[in-house]
Amino acid sequence: MLTKQSGGAKREPLTIMVVDDTPANLVLLQEMLQIEKYRVLAFPRGSLALKATETQVPDLILLDITMPEMDGFEVIQRLKADERLKNIPVIFISALADNNFKLRAFTEGAVDYITKPFQMEEVHARVGSHLRLSQAQNELKKYNEQLENIVQEKVKQISGTQMALIEAMANLVECKDGDTHQHVARTKNVCRIIAAALREKPEYAAVVTERFCENIHDASPLHDIGKVAIPDSILLKQGKLTPEEFEIMKTHSAAGANCLKIVLERDKQNDFVAMCVDIARSHHEWWNGTGYPDGLSGENIPLAARIVAFADVYDALRSRRPYKDPRTHEESIDIIEKESGEHFDPALTKIFLEKGKEIQQAFGG
Repeated sequence: MLTKQSGGAKREPLTIMVVDDTPANLVLLQEMLQIEKYRVLAFPRGSLALKATETQVPDLILLDITMPEMDGFEVIQRLKADERLKNIPVIFISALADNNFKLRAFTEGAVDYITKPFQMEEVHARVGSHLRLSQAQNELKKYNEQLENIVQEKVKQISGTQMALIEAMANLVECKDGDTHQHVARTKNVCRIIAAALREKPEYAAVVTERFCENIHDASPLHDIGKVAIPDSILLKQGKLTPEEFEIMKTHSAAGANCLKIVLERDKQNDFVAMCVDIARSHHEWWNGTGYPDGLSGENIPLAARIVAFADVYDALRSRRPYKDPRTHEESIDIIEKESGEHFDPALTKIFLEKGKEIQQAFGG
């Protein structure tokens, strides 16, 4: 006897629904199936059977074709249209032996077709076979769902660890600056605001996807990772840099990108690492071509780097430094607006200004 587990270790008999308008067939099938200890639900009409499925979902259905009010084909169509019922195996039992009826039965989604008059052994064999197959498929589905949940949880754990390492690496750059953690968080938030606004613009829809928004939020903390290669005498200098010192400071962009390229070489299809490289190398490029390290201009500058440039400059303007006082939000916005078309992408500047209030809140006021 085939059974199914209900709760804990308890096992119940499988339920088979029989639908046939001929009383003798209905009684015969019911008795045959009860011999094998199946629980049987018998109905003389398709409409009654469908009504019963509202409270009881059977494990298998034996279905006649020729019935009044609603034939077997309409019944199976209703079953397949219902998300709760579509996977129940249906076996047609019919006196219609024409191959056209059999073909339609399988086309409608039946798993088998038994021609009347039927033999008890044949019915038992086919019912048992399809119940075992259905149970195996259900078990496989449950296993796959459990496996998928395990994989997703592991990916989430790995992703969380990776993001923590990325922030730790970013904080190493200015570990002596007590405001570094806030700088990383603010940069991420501003980038996310700009990217989300771009995603709503039709002209950016093909490039600024949900994945792009996630990547730039997570990659932006590494924009200055190359500063670990800059001597402390320059990186931690209390005051403005000399022209010679500034030239050395400028090398941090290429240094950071070259370091990240080593990772990209091992996984050339990794779009996240590729974005990290673009951001690290090009976030100091200017729209007019006067930035560094490559003197890129206009849309030759990677979009992610153009976005990070806004977050980086805005944060620098709003932050206190040994050689300057912090600017207000309004002053910072005004400076960025005046640099549109020179330092900054004009189209992105417009969006940056539109999101000024959100950006101010992301900074903390």
